[in-house]
Amino acid sequence: MVSEKNIVINLIMALMLSGVIGSERERHDRPAGLRTHILVGVGATIIMMISLSMHRIHVENDAGRIAAQVVSGVGFLGAGTIIKEGFSVKGLTTAASLWATAAIGLAIGGNYYFLALMTTLLVIITLYLLNRFEFSKDGKKDKLIKCKAKNSDNLLCNINKIIQENSVIIKDIDVERNFDSQQLIVKLNLKYKDNKNIINTADQLMQLDDIMEINIGK
Repeated sequence: MVSEKNIVINLIMALMLSGVIGSERERHDRPAGLRTHILVGVGATIIMMISLSMHRIHVENDAGRIAAQVVSGVGFLGAGTIIKEGFSVKGLTTAASLWATAAIGLAIGGNYYFLALMTTLLVIITLYLLNRFEFSKDGKKDKLIKCKAKNSDNLLCNINKIIQENSVIIKDIDVERNFDSQQLIVKLNLKYKDNKNIINTADQLMQLDDIMEINIGK
């Protein structure tokens, strides 16, 4: 059986490492954020520890049989993050981060601490550092704008018109509806070249009658 000390160490380590990855996704306002990644990482750790314990009790059983189900199970969870994006195929990176977090949890459950630490480091480098230094050939940058608006038929058309007039490209758009208050949360992931374009876009969007509030991401 796994010692209580080992259980505490593994669960705390899983919480910390998966939390680091989840906080990065949370900062980018992704559907799977801090809590989801922690639950995946901790859950995978528990499953791996149970799998190894069962193997010690019943030697004839395959130690990886239970843990192997995590790989396919997380795939369904990751698919949900892709479907939620609605208008475009986005969320693949978040789905991959969930899958990697599950793998880290399995490594911790198997007491491969150095492997888990190095994997977490590489995942953070991939998600954060590479994203910051990533650049396109046309030199355009990304900006996330969140609009709280009244539900109206012409809202999206008016938003699209303003964006096109300012030479800004819609990389992705996500609309969340609140049927109780008849309000919308419109998340715009925009590509732009000149800071003036994005500032003018935000100013003109705020002038729309249906727009109640605008938040510009970093």
